[in-house]
Amino acid sequence: MTQDAAASGQTSRQISPDSGVLWTEPGAWQVAPGVHRIPLPLPMDGLRAVNVYVMETEQGLVLVDGGWAIPESRSLFESSLKELGHTTADIRRFLVTHMHRDHYTQAWVVGQEVGAEVSLGLGDKASMDLMHDPALDRDPNLTRLIAAGALDLAQGWREMMPREERPTNNYGMPDVWLDRDLEIDLGGRRIDAVATPGHTQGHYVFADTASGLLFAGDHVLPTITPSIGFEPAWVENPLRDFLDSLAKVRALPDLMLLPAHGPVAPSSHQRVDDLVAHHDERLVLCREAVAGGARTAWDVAGVLPWTRHERKRSELGPFDAVLAAFETLAHLELMALTGDLVRTDAADGTRSYSVPATLG
Repeated sequence: MTQDAAASGQTSRQISPDSGVLWTEPGAWQVAPGVHRIPLPLPMDGLRAVNVYVMETEQGLVLVDGGWAIPESRSLFESSLKELGHTTADIRRFLVTHMHRDHYTQAWVVGQEVGAEVSLGLGDKASMDLMHDPALDRDPNLTRLIAAGALDLAQGWREMMPREERPTNNYGMPDVWLDRDLEIDLGGRRIDAVATPGHTQGHYVFADTASGLLFAGDHVLPTITPSIGFEPAWVENPLRDFLDSLAKVRALPDLMLLPAHGPVAPSSHQRVDDLVAHHDERLVLCREAVAGGARTAWDVAGVLPWTRHERKRSELGPFDAVLAAFETLAHLELMALTGDLVRTDAADGTRSYSVPATLG
């Protein structure tokens, strides 16, 4: 959720070329021979929907992502499969791009019911283990909010997520952990599973270069910039990982972009270039804010514009404010890693940043 993360309302109003209507419109829309896009609802999310992709193979149906395990999604999922002449019993495999609930939970539930294999990137195992740890008594996001200097926000986050039980009933472990880049034979269709850490550490994209398709998950989105590293087991430099992963995707052929949120788009290369340029600009703005006297990530977030409407930090809702703190922290951490900034850690865990004296 950075400057290009336009308010999700604008994203939800985009027309998708495969359907000719809003990309969130229910249906089973053909994006290529034997490949259909099924938008499923996200009732409490401004993005409104998540795209699940159905591939027809000699072995049965293979799906990229599964949606969120809620009744509204399940009902539409089954009726959309029926449009294609299929039921959930025809599903043989789920290739899940990453562990977030709108991608993983329904895949796991349906997989358990019909015996379909569920795959997930190994990089997400640390977060999955943490979610299942009965000894976990503190939200890991609090530590990162304190690191960002967002102490008041950390208190508000505690109040937002008080006594909620961790949803492990639909967050079981996958059948297969994907590790490194590999080619997968789906029976008449071969795809490359490409590890793309950044949005989460276990994120994967799936490239069907023969058909000219990139199942991009949340790594490359057509109208918004993905959040970086919003996961329980967070890492120090998710932005470095994300930019490296963008370079990997840019090295693939230019493919039709099949995103998890938003309309189908014609060029993966063009969108990757846009995302890289966006983060380059944000890095410059972050350093200028530090040079101007901002010290913590929360201070810097208060200087930067947010969304393409250039809103102030104070105008963001609670969840978007948390994402803004995390995003800014990721940019500052990358510059501390490269030596463009100097990081100082306080006893309470807060991190502050300054411009090296030699750079001025």
